[in-house]
Amino acid sequence: MKCLLKYQWVKLPRNIIPRGKGIMGSWARLASRAAFRKGQSTYCGFKNDVVPGMWSGGMVGVKSILGTKKRAVAQETLDKLVDLGYISYTLDRKTKKLDYQITDWVVKCSGAECMDGAVYTTTGYGFLCMPRSITQRLVDKHYKFEEADAWLDLWCHTVCNDKNNIFSFMAPAIQYGKHGAILTLETLGKRWGWEKTKVWRFLKKNSDAFTLYKLPGSFGCLIFNKLYPTGKEVSLPEQAEVLLVLNRIREMAANSNYRGSDNLRICKAVHWYSYDLAPKMEPDPVPSASEQEPAAQVGESCPNPSECGVAESAPIIRVYISLCRNCKSYYYDCMEGKLREEPPVFFPSLPVPPPIIIPEVPFY
Repeated sequence: MKCLLKYQWVKLPRNIIPRGKGIMGSWARLASRAAFRKGQSTYCGFKNDVVPGMWSGGMVGVKSILGTKKRAVAQETLDKLVDLGYISYTLDRKTKKLDYQITDWVVKCSGAECMDGAVYTTTGYGFLCMPRSITQRLVDKHYKFEEADAWLDLWCHTVCNDKNNIFSFMAPAIQYGKHGAILTLETLGKRWGWEKTKVWRFLKKNSDAFTLYKLPGSFGCLIFNKLYPTGKEVSLPEQAEVLLVLNRIREMAANSNYRGSDNLRICKAVHWYSYDLAPKMEPDPVPSASEQEPAAQVGESCPNPSECGVAESAPIIRVYISLCRNCKSYYYDCMEGKLREEPPVFFPSLPVPPPIIIPEVPFY
């Protein structure tokens, strides 16, 4: 499964919730219990109408979801999430009924499994679709991250099979922005409001989810996401494999002049040369020998040139190959650029250049 940097959302399995303190950990718990389709929910014998991304019940249920025993703590957490713009909620003081709605809910990622069955998901079933920029709101407000906030921030910046990051083909990798494939502890500490040593301890503590690969010199490090769902089993690369790819990129960028620190220069080189090293698309299957048309041999004439595997013996005048990326017949879809299947447009008023005759070369 691809998870490119340009995608606006990432997947978080519901059975993987960030550990430790942090406002994003509370958000993940609330989002994991929200409804994933429109219908009626049942709570304490009462039926309530809900829509995707909504939960309806009472304060006792919210305390259970957040894992706290105090009503004041649950109320404070909800108010903080409202101030940051992550949720909205209503509380009826008389009936004690409480409804909350996840504001950053991705509706398009419901899937066929959400069409039938219960309105609420069962514990640990399915996954959440989170906006990739959901933690950027904390950075813009200069919020000091907690452990759960940093954990979810790394998860939201996971990329997989992105041709601008060759390391993402080895395993799901963490990347911040176009030139952020290789990270430094100082960069993460500045983003989270931590010291470098605290970032190091955090990565060691959460090594079951995020694996750090130290690169030589002052280039920085790579961080791979071991738990990201890719649809197939992922094995982490060896240190020698990472260094082999890194040295190849350094050789390709030997004559390039990039300004900045060693980390910035190597990040730019990864962005520019990863496309050349990324695995290519599989070619079309070659037909079997029985399905192939017999090709004419050299020196033999072909009765029907359109059915032969060689070109006509007439001299080739001129061949034009052009991929118009700016014309109206070219468009982009979610995966690649394509040409519309439209008839060609000829301009008879343009002068036609004289043909160039290529003489035949005799074969010996």
